[in-house]
Amino acid sequence: MDYLNINNQKILPVVTELNVLLADYHVYYQKLRNFHWNILGKNFFDLHQRFEVMYNDTRTKIDEVAERIITLKYHPISKLSDYIEVSKVKESSPLLTDEEMVAEIIRDHKIILEQLGKIIDKAEKAKDEGTIDLMGAYIRELEKSTWMLNAWAKDTKEELNASFVK
Repeated sequence: MDYLNINNQKILPVVTELNVLLADYHVYYQKLRNFHWNILGKNFFDLHQRFEVMYNDTRTKIDEVAERIITLKYHPISKLSDYIEVSKVKESSPLLTDEEMVAEIIRDHKIILEQLGKIIDKAEKAKDEGTIDLMGAYIRELEKSTWMLNAWAKDTKEELNASFVK
């Protein structure tokens, strides 16, 4: 029974990109765990807790992406070696400062946001509204998380664009 009403030829590129995202999220998840375990210094309490919130959120997204792939009638990749090979997010040393860890996460967010954009592009061509909706929510959440990490990393003397403020 075809419950999706989506052309299989058009959905395969969506699934391919979703599998890349799944790999990206797995490597990103492990990096967050790494940083959570290995954070040191005056920002320990804040970042230890923040990294935990982020990896728990990522764990949920990993499950949702895999289930979306299955909903589209394909198998998600599931071997660690495949995640390492496919992911554009790369592993990281645990021997980083708090600022280096945050900068690394922000760089990963850029990679993941680019992948989310690719998925939406392919999903639009396939008329896959379910994937578009899911990825849109991920983009919104990741942009907010990136803004917060960026704000943490800023010098307190820096200011936002004040062109609309009177």
